[in-house]
Amino acid sequence: MDESHQSDPLRRARLRWRARRGLLENDLIFERFFSRYEHDLSDADVAALTRLLELSDNELMDLLLARTEPEGDLATPDVIRLLDMLRTA
Repeated sequence: MDESHQSDPLRRARLRWRARRGLLENDLIFERFFSRYEHDLSDADVAALTRLLELSDNELMDLLLARTEPEGDLATPDVIRLLDMLRTA
């Protein structure tokens, strides 16, 4: 995690609500992720997660299940690190 801890509980709650997905598989992964990491997320983590949540459910599931890897603008160190956290949560 980065040193700049995301301490705003309202921002974390909004992010958790936004992470609710139409696909049950994605929901289960995000539930485990938030149970494990919610209170440790940094500002960089929140920004990376926000970028992932802009994807469609199917694109996101492919990334979460390692069927694909981030490409282009999405292939940043923060997004890749957060994706690793999601995959192992």
